[in-house]
Amino acid sequence: MGRYSRLRRIRRMDPRQDHELIFRWITQYEFPRDYLHGTSVAFLRDYGVPRVSRLLDRTQEFERAGQKRYDDTVLLAYELVREGMDSEHGRAAAGHLNRIHGRYRIPNEDFLYVLATTVVGPKRWIDRYGWRRLSRQETESLALVGRRMGEMMGISGVPDTYAAFERLHDDYEREMFAYDPANRRVAAATLRVMAAWYPAPLRRVASRVVLAVLDEPLLEALGFRPQPRWLRAVVHRAFRVRAVAIRLLPGRPEWLPRKPVARTYPFGWTLDDLGPHWVHSRAPQPHEGETSPRPALAPPAPVPPSTTHASRQEP
Repeated sequence: MGRYSRLRRIRRMDPRQDHELIFRWITQYEFPRDYLHGTSVAFLRDYGVPRVSRLLDRTQEFERAGQKRYDDTVLLAYELVREGMDSEHGRAAAGHLNRIHGRYRIPNEDFLYVLATTVVGPKRWIDRYGWRRLSRQETESLALVGRRMGEMMGISGVPDTYAAFERLHDDYEREMFAYDPANRRVAAATLRVMAAWYPAPLRRVASRVVLAVLDEPLLEALGFRPQPRWLRAVVHRAFRVRAVAIRLLPGRPEWLPRKPVARTYPFGWTLDDLGPHWVHSRAPQPHEGETSPRPALAPPAPVPPSTTHASRQEP
């Protein structure tokens, strides 16, 4: 398949009708690694908001099981769209996600911001470091998938265009970014997870590379100093060289989608594996700082047998 063949097909499609298919092409064929890089940066942006990071810090999920927490977040998003968001399995994944979030008192505006980072973060990363920029159809497909995800989670006021997601994202950060010790603790735990993907001698370098691509307002909110200008320039140039190299390769064939990495689940996973241990055995009374489950727009559905995977990562 030619490098631009799929893009030509996308430009003839209507995002309002085809956004889930376009989203799968973005995440599994056109920009699989770049989408995950953008999502990883989006995780870090969430920690620039003290109200978000304090909650994550109290749960100790990243300190105790950081890789599982990272994997579960990626895999739940994948499970939502794997068979279609309005399929029985998509609704089961949404119900599972709602049970997890329903344990905590999370303001609607925080849900909106975290959702916006999953739309804006990958778009900005791909436009900056991908082998090409996203087309209009791809950009709006990211927003429409994000909107449907928000509806299924019972979030109110979800934007329906990328421009609206971007405004919400940037306005919220200007108002809410501030340093808090919890920000740094949760960010440091996440950086340790990311660094552990590499051999021990490279882990410090890997952490500095991540910090080198973060903007100064985020670094300030997380409590990290900016990396030296020369390192930021080297990292930027390396990612751009990578983009040129990818542009020269043929497109990924239809039979070879790139599935999520599941380091926590080397033998595959089911929907029931994802999330904290308590998600299927809720305490009868809420814990301190918690409340009754957040109502789900989509009621949980039985999980079909096909939710067991033995997914392996292609190189």
